[in-house]
Amino acid sequence: MAAPARPRRSVLYMPGSNTRALEKAKTLAADGLILDLEDAVAPDAKVEARANVVAAAASGGYGKREVLIRTNGLNTPWGYADIEAAASSGCDGVLLPKVESADTVRQVEAILEAKGAPETTLIWCMMETPLGMLHAAEIAGASPRLGGFVMGTSDLAKDLHCHHTPMRLPMVTSLGLCLLAARAHGLAILDGVYLDLNDAEGFAAACRQGLEMGFDGKTLIHPKTVAAANDAFAPSADEVAWSRRIIEAHAEAEKAGQGVVVVDGKLVENLHVVNARRLVALADAIAALEADLAAAQG
Repeated sequence: MAAPARPRRSVLYMPGSNTRALEKAKTLAADGLILDLEDAVAPDAKVEARANVVAAAASGGYGKREVLIRTNGLNTPWGYADIEAAASSGCDGVLLPKVESADTVRQVEAILEAKGAPETTLIWCMMETPLGMLHAAEIAGASPRLGGFVMGTSDLAKDLHCHHTPMRLPMVTSLGLCLLAARAHGLAILDGVYLDLNDAEGFAAACRQGLEMGFDGKTLIHPKTVAAANDAFAPSADEVAWSRRIIEAHAEAEKAGQGVVVVDGKLVENLHVVNARRLVALADAIAALEADLAAAQG
């Protein structure tokens, strides 16, 4: 079953140890936020950051935007407590780092259920190691709580000993495996970060490539890239208008007992209508999210 339409064009990492950043995030136009307890937090700040993040998630100040908490791994001194705390925080999901097996997902599922986490608290997986790539299919099917994959391309490049080339050819196999696994199990999937904050043209190209490959959006490391990601991953006005036209035309054809219809010289079948409905639902969800943010900002 495909996941319901939810905008994930831009999902911004926010350091859990920085309370000012967590507060600032309430005003940003990102579709989603990853409140980070892992890479962005020094070891001696982990416990304090956990309290900050749980309080932020519980505040309700992020409106309709999706809020994920990236925990530390279960093999660290902080991971288990991070997951327990996230279970009652009201966050939309727990993002696990460096997932390499379905067993890890099931362990976290058990912790969430033992702590009474609602069914709406989903599990997300960072896919960022060669072993994770090879086990992507079994990870994707590990739990009904699974919400999606987040590509960790920086760690992946390190482990592959490959280069961050503009077309990312060294990572195409890994990206493709995760895309296949995610879509086969109806999961969302987010592209990895772009590291050069001064390369706006390169960032735009990376977003276009991610969209073409099939990603739902891009993870970000700085607020200044939010607008460009939102533009890149949103269906255009022309796409939405065309989608509405073919939905209507196909519905009329079905009433007349026809399975296909020609619109502006183009053959339209049910498969085109399915994608058109997805785009229209996404556009409507984006509009609702943007209206919610505008209302919150007064």
